[in-house]
Amino acid sequence: MSGSRHGIPLAERVRASVSRTGDCPARHCWVADPADRSGEKRPGLLVEWRRATEGEGWQGRVLYAVALRPAAWAVVEEWVDEALLSPA
Repeated sequence: MSGSRHGIPLAERVRASVSRTGDCPARHCWVADPADRSGEKRPGLLVEWRRATEGEGWQGRVLYAVALRPAAWAVVEEWVDEALLSPA
């Protein structure tokens, strides 16, 4: 993960934690740059990791809420680059 964060990157912590048999893979996270372009971080549920399809790094499959229009929200599921995810 890029930036000045210290410690184990979110992707490595989640992969390590789900390596034990029977553990739930879902983790709370923050999603920067949500699909509705609100400019706010949104709370999300990280459910899976995969290698990025282009270049290096990882992407997380995340579920989170976006504003469709004033007072109308929907849940989206999308693959998000690890640089846009942070632990909750």
